[in-house]
Amino acid sequence: MSADATFPERCVLGAIDVSGYAASVAAHAGWAAARLSAPLELMHATDREAAPVPIDLTGNLNLGAQEGLLEQMALLDEQRGKLAQQRGRALLEEAGNVAAAHGAKASIRQRQGRLVETLLDLQDDVRLFVLGKRGEHADFARGHLGSNLERVIRAVERPVLVAPRAWRPVQRFMIAFDGSATTRRCIELVAASPLLKGLHCEVLMVADADRVDAEPMQWAQAQLHAAGFAPVMRAVPGAAEDVIAAQVADQSIDLLVMGAYGHSRIRNLVVGSTTSHIVRTCPIAVLLLR
Repeated sequence: MSADATFPERCVLGAIDVSGYAASVAAHAGWAAARLSAPLELMHATDREAAPVPIDLTGNLNLGAQEGLLEQMALLDEQRGKLAQQRGRALLEEAGNVAAAHGAKASIRQRQGRLVETLLDLQDDVRLFVLGKRGEHADFARGHLGSNLERVIRAVERPVLVAPRAWRPVQRFMIAFDGSATTRRCIELVAASPLLKGLHCEVLMVADADRVDAEPMQWAQAQLHAAGFAPVMRAVPGAAEDVIAAQVADQSIDLLVMGAYGHSRIRNLVVGSTTSHIVRTCPIAVLLLR
């Protein structure tokens, strides 16, 4: 997410898998692309490096039987690959229809390879990644984040919009702010981008009641005012993950904006426990900025 002059041709890329998050990813990606007036791509990556079924070729079969078995395995692998491509194509076409309903016509592509490496290969042409909170292998019962999502957030150098399980129209957003350089950068990025223009804006600082530094909040308010926002500024004491979750619910926030790395009470974001907890438990979309 950046000013139009910075990434004029870069796309919004939604990474689709077979989990229950595919429709939500497509909806959020379509919404974001329409807001940014950016091209939209929906991508499905198929990992062809899955471990093969172990076969005992230690001497129980003669050479001819072994060669025949290997040929059958190769044929089965080819058939699995074709079925995976067909399933991916159908998944992408359905996702494209969802994205179109949210304002953006999508180009679709299939890639072979691990998701993280694939996104790193593509990121020079990407303005914003959109991924589901959990992937097809995540543990829904225990509320785990998808392992691919955590690896992607650590690896890529672009903003990541984390989509919840269901689409929710974005009308109210909140920026988690602690006055650090990283969260000041969040304020600047929000101010510079059309993504959130015209929406209700809130800025939340989590701090001890007797230690609130007025200068960072005044600076953030001035930056957002200059960009046409009318931000509601809040300073609330408590533990960051608890306060943020409570304020999201109390203020009916639809999208939470956080820095990918930070300090103070919102320190070690993404690689630390606070953001992992918030992204895992927050029922709304989370936009992680750098």
